[in-house]
Amino acid sequence: MLRGNFSAKIDDKGRLKIPAAFRSLIEETHGSSLFVTSLGGESVLIYPMPVWIGIEEKLARVPSTHPARKRFLDRVNFFGQPADVDRQGRVSVHPRLREAAGMTGEVAVIGQQDHLAVWNNERFVKRLEHDPFTEEDAHSLSELGI
Repeated sequence: MLRGNFSAKIDDKGRLKIPAAFRSLIEETHGSSLFVTSLGGESVLIYPMPVWIGIEEKLARVPSTHPARKRFLDRVNFFGQPADVDRQGRVSVHPRLREAAGMTGEVAVIGQQDHLAVWNNERFVKRLEHDPFTEEDAHSLSELGI
């Protein structure tokens, strides 16, 4: 389970050093192959390849003409590329996604159970301020048994 938040840096070549706690868990459980993508360019999503393949298998069962399926695939493939963790624990974020997500310098690497979300620190703090956790959210989760 990928959980918590670790600071990391994007180097001059656009590589993210995956925090050791996340890296070891991903590599032990899934190997070093990843899919690096985004839904809207606001953040970077890093999926272990077996997790991503599971998502693709579910999508394959949805009719190819389904509008939401098409929109989802358009976005994740526009921003996405397969990648591997190198020997130093780094993964490349390609330029299109790096620019869209503001991936420079210090970033927040946040565990999302089965994948990682990487955010520009300022953008994430603004997101938290503009989209607070509400009583309605708490109620919805309560109805799900959480």
